Amino acid sequence: MKKKSRQIFTSLLFLIIACSISSCSQDVDVMLNDNSKEAIAKNVDDLLSKMTLDEKIGQMTQVDYAAFQDFNDINKYFIGSVLWGGGSEIDDLSASGWAKVADSIMTFSLKTRLGIPLILGIDAVHGHNNVDGAVIFPHNIGLGCMRNTELVDKAAGVTAEEIAGTGMHWTFAPCVAVARDIRWGRTYESFGEDPTLVAELGAASVLGLQGGDLSDGDAVLSCTKHFVGDGGTTNGIDQGNTEIDEETLRKIHLPGYISAIKENTGSIMASYSSWNSEKLHGNKYLITDLLKGELGFEGFVVSDWAAIDQLEGDYKSDIEKSINAGLDMIMIPHGPSAQGKIGDNGQVQNTYLDFITYLKELVNEGKVSQPRIDDAVRRILTSKFNLDLFNKTKTDINLTAKVGSPEHREIARKCVQQSLVLLKNGNKTLPISKDIKNIVVAGRGANDLGMQCGGWTISWQGSHGEIIKGGTTILTAIKNTVSKNTNVTNSLDENSMKNSDLIILVVGEDPYAEGVGDRKDLNLSIEDLNMIKKAKN
Repeated sequence: MKKKSRQIFTSLLFLIIACSISSCSQDVDVMLNDNSKEAIAKNVDDLLSKMTLDEKIGQMTQVDYAAFQDFNDINKYFIGSVLWGGGSEIDDLSASGWAKVADSIMTFSLKTRLGIPLILGIDAVHGHNNVDGAVIFPHNIGLGCMRNTELVDKAAGVTAEEIAGTGMHWTFAPCVAVARDIRWGRTYESFGEDPTLVAELGAASVLGLQGGDLSDGDAVLSCTKHFVGDGGTTNGIDQGNTEIDEETLRKIHLPGYISAIKENTGSIMASYSSWNSEKLHGNKYLITDLLKGELGFEGFVVSDWAAIDQLEGDYKSDIEKSINAGLDMIMIPHGPSAQGKIGDNGQVQNTYLDFITYLKELVNEGKVSQPRIDDAVRRILTSKFNLDLFNKTKTDINLTAKVGSPEHREIARKCVQQSLVLLKNGNKTLPISKDIKNIVVAGRGANDLGMQCGGWTISWQGSHGEIIKGGTTILTAIKNTVSKNTNVTNSLDENSMKNSDLIILVVGEDPYAEGVGDRKDLNLSIEDLNMIKKAKN
């Protein structure tokens, strides 16, 4: 029922879009064709001088697409950013479908008094993984196995081009977590356990996403995450507690941010996790003193999904603590329809209207200073001008046509080839002759694109089966590669095993994302173990 109402509303959204779009209000004296640092600083100062408190708070508010009951709230409350989280849905998942929705959403921000465009964000973490037909790259753990900064740069460049081709401006990547416990459910989002490798590949990813100039049409804003220490939690528990001293934090978990800042990463996301029992979203020392002060980070800091709600106290105090700690934009998944409701976590679902109301109260009460608000908004506006969003009000259809192109897929193929790790090759089993007579290719993962892609593919958790266009399963690839005289069987029945010259078993994890993937051990599933025993016997 929920999905049906969303489909109807999306259709209505397209019907009410104005045919013409003004790039900016006439009341604002900005130089839209000058992307120099000096001109951008002047534009930002000019806008800030004209903005009301309501307009400034709106820029600090990021709302999930699915939270809106009425998209006119974007111009009513001067919303600065819209994201598509793991659970957000649109009707048409093709590149053109995404572009149509993105262009539609943008029109609402351009109706505001100052015409400040939205920045549209999405989790494109291994290619533009939300789009049916886009190129899917190996997750970061696979890219880490390549140890190839040039190829990571190219992969990120392809991802950026495909993101831009769907009307988006910002991806919540790269993840520069240094995974220290492989049982952590987000280990595959890490480039590895080596801080130096993570720093090198993270920087390459930032460079590939943002290109040489953010104002280029195929560049997108990067978001280096999750600041800081998320890969070092005790026992690998997601959103857990990293119990280490500051020297160790700096040595292991900070290098990725230092290298990303050197490449001018446009934004950084705070971590759900804690450092020595203090939530990162409320840690002023790390966010303001270290990140913005000592490291000189000039971009903006965004919260994770409803993450400030995890701070101690009520929602108003959560806002006070997080904004004063140095967060510039708050990611909010809930809208008016969730008002007063209890979520799956047993907590009240706070909405973007709550955030806007409480932050304004805090400023008027003197608990959040006007300079702190201005600093946050200045950082956000600077990124919007750097991206040239005032001139990019519609998707470039030439980029849309490139989504999933053969050229892009060839780069992904190289990434897959270089990411493969051979642990053992007893009896010189590899390479396999194409002329072998009978091959059995079996296992849950043998003919399952969803397992090959993993989590964060089309949906947050991913799923089994043929979930995306353009992919090739392991079974199909083997059939396409061997001689026409080779018999390939996808069965472990007694007859097939008896006649086989080679058995290939494809085992692995079910798709998952984040804390769902936390494990106490790394044992294979009972089903996989039984299959291996059967084949061995």
